[in-house]
Amino acid sequence: MKRESWGWGRILKGFSIGSTVQSHTKGIWMWCVPHPEKADHTLVLLDTEGLEDVEKGDKNNDTQIFALAILLSSTFVYNTMNKIDQTAIDLLHFVTELSNLLRTLSSHDLNRIEDEADLVSFYPDLVWTLRDFYLSLEADGQNITADEYLENSLKLKPDTHQNHQNFNLPRCCIQKFFPIKKCFIFDSPTHRKKLAQLETLHDDELDPDFVQQVADFCYYIFHHSKTKTLSGGIKANGPELEGLVLTFVNAITSANLPCMENSVLALAQINNSAAVQKAIAHYDEQMAQKVQLPTETLQELLDLHRASEKEAIEIFMKNSFKDVDQKFQKELGTLLKAKQDDFCKQNLEASSDRCSALLQNIFGSLEEDVKQGIYSKPGGHCLFMQKTEELKAKYYQEPRKGIQAEEALQKYLQSKKSMSDAILQTDKTLTARAKKMEETRLRVRAAEAEAQRLEKIRREQQQMIEQRERQYQEQLRQMEMERTCRLAEEQRALERKLQEETAKHQERVEAEMRQLQNQLQQQQYNASSPDCILL
Repeated sequence: MKRESWGWGRILKGFSIGSTVQSHTKGIWMWCVPHPEKADHTLVLLDTEGLEDVEKGDKNNDTQIFALAILLSSTFVYNTMNKIDQTAIDLLHFVTELSNLLRTLSSHDLNRIEDEADLVSFYPDLVWTLRDFYLSLEADGQNITADEYLENSLKLKPDTHQNHQNFNLPRCCIQKFFPIKKCFIFDSPTHRKKLAQLETLHDDELDPDFVQQVADFCYYIFHHSKTKTLSGGIKANGPELEGLVLTFVNAITSANLPCMENSVLALAQINNSAAVQKAIAHYDEQMAQKVQLPTETLQELLDLHRASEKEAIEIFMKNSFKDVDQKFQKELGTLLKAKQDDFCKQNLEASSDRCSALLQNIFGSLEEDVKQGIYSKPGGHCLFMQKTEELKAKYYQEPRKGIQAEEALQKYLQSKKSMSDAILQTDKTLTARAKKMEETRLRVRAAEAEAQRLEKIRREQQQMIEQRERQYQEQLRQMEMERTCRLAEEQRALERKLQEETAKHQERVEAEMRQLQNQLQQQQYNASSPDCILL
């Protein structure tokens, strides 16, 4: 956006204004302010140095600045003095050079012929401003608007003469690359002697026509400038605009062709990678807040995971764009699956640690009694088993043991089997048969416990399958309902048809009966009539 003028600097108090013959703005200056009319929008102003600066020396610098301004803007303000003349049109004719400087295809498409329509889609709207305008807006004796003045200045000459071709070429390019154009004229803001103090002057010290012209210009910019949009309809935000600036500047300064497709894809790579990290961070935050390990059941953990996973995916979808082949979404899925596996592992370990600590705390007194020989007496094993059952009941009452509760208990009891066996051997009051029965009972209990443990593991593994089975059965039920409804409808149709056929048959029978009755009555009538004698 070219701005060596009073308007933007005065209105926004952002850019300073040069008041000498020396060029004031160098390169491109940027000023960001909240949009005065559109909520949740930021107005980004780019102020460039003047084209054809006599102090510059490097004409290629104009092309680079022009390219950046075109690529980054949604509205391009071209600021010239006094009137639209051939010099101003030739300066704007940089679009012909930009068509060679810009690419819209990615590197693997270089063999394709580029369509200039692709380039046009990246060009901003054009607003041509004329400062210190002194001409009358008239043509052929009729008043015209500033927009009509611009269109008349860009009209082509029909002759094919070489001079006319040179005249038409820049106009043709401007018409082609800037299909949306607007023109504003500005009178001189004040007397020449006051121009050096222009920034400090109040509105009542300025020309009223100039103040109104600036107000009209600002109204148009505020209400008609579009949001900067990338290919695919993606509206650029701050980080995305930053990524575009870095990509384009690096490409131009390294003498490479800025590629729109690659720039957007590179931006998408950065943005989508950040979206993945944002989604994972949200997942971690939610799980840290909601999950208290160990969970009582595996399903409890899976439900919490699914809820956090759903929110993470929603955040990714909201913050991502141009995720080609769902690469980053798949990456997010892989990371979330790894997170789930890690939580399951942590849950298992937390449950094991919790149960081990509980077992040591609860059964510690029993182990100490065994060491003291309290159960080394007749009937001691029975007392030992009673105490064991009491402690097991106490263990079961403890909350939040997690999914390893039963397995940890069985492993502990199995590890103390030798201690139990030793007590059993010292129990002289038990008969051989009683010992055998007790051992059998213990084995049965152990087998039952082991079976229960295995069954619990099987159920946990089956949980993931059952939901799919329920969905499948629901689909079958829906299909059966549809089939039943269809058969019922067919049966009703058949019954209606049979009723119709029966009614028709009944009508035919009744008609035949009426006909027979009529015939019978006729015959009876004929039989009862007296005979006639003919003379």
